[in-house]
Amino acid sequence: MLDETLLLACEASEAASIAAALPFGVRFLLRPEITPVQRAFLDLRGYLVFDRVAADAEVDTILAEVDRVEAELLREGKQKINGVPLWFGPDPDGHEYLYRMGFSSVYSPFLSSFVRDARFEPIRRLIGDDARIGDREKDGVVFNRYMNAANSLRPNLAWHTDALRDVFYNWRMPGPMLNVGLHFDRIRPEDGGLRVLPGTHTQSAWSTLFSKIHFVTQAPDPREVMVETWPGDLTVHDGRMWHKVDTSPKQGWASLRRSMYVPYVRDAVLEKSENSPTPMYLRLFDAIVRWKARRARGR
Repeated sequence: MLDETLLLACEASEAASIAAALPFGVRFLLRPEITPVQRAFLDLRGYLVFDRVAADAEVDTILAEVDRVEAELLREGKQKINGVPLWFGPDPDGHEYLYRMGFSSVYSPFLSSFVRDARFEPIRRLIGDDARIGDREKDGVVFNRYMNAANSLRPNLAWHTDALRDVFYNWRMPGPMLNVGLHFDRIRPEDGGLRVLPGTHTQSAWSTLFSKIHFVTQAPDPREVMVETWPGDLTVHDGRMWHKVDTSPKQGWASLRRSMYVPYVRDAVLEKSENSPTPMYLRLFDAIVRWKARRARGR
């Protein structure tokens, strides 16, 4: 982890030079204020990794809460929350398993409180002084699980930009859009995991939408950088950049990777309810993921 003690008061031009010289895998400490070097690195590369922002006990509690909510949803036979599909599929033991859950904090007072903890205030201000936690907007707080197993619904997530989502929601190309993720597993370069293409957050609209086939292209890119994580890490990445989740070479439960994305919203308030329709973006997303799962089973 980078020791930023001597860099806290540097000028913006100096911070940009320092950021440009840092390795792609640099890890930062989340402080009460985002430092000039952190901001410069985000502007240049398009992402930040903050070292173990959540404590081990909090990681354990969040994972237990997700298990509890999963069991409740299964009992109720829920297929969607606020119009967002729940992705259930078999686990390695053949039981129903929740691979993706939007609006996860709706069923969990603990998660709703946790994402509003004061330690995340520097992240909110980084996005904008008017930013709010939109846990009842768009997809809400999204919890992801990835696993490489027979019949897994989600062993990976192919290259994509989240600009596609914004186009479907707002019918326009987005400005800066930051995704804030918490990570719950030790993921090394050899374990698959999150890959980003640094700098592509400043690409043209054409490249943002069409330089790869969204949610289909999985092939390695020579420019890609693996984002290594420890349980409790927090990442920020610009959703306009190309990113993906690679398949773990491990099998079964050993391949499990879990993350949770917290929405910070600056648009007009547009809360969803149980009667909300499924957006076209999610219909497409859902269809592609299930098509890929069927295709894998047919091999």
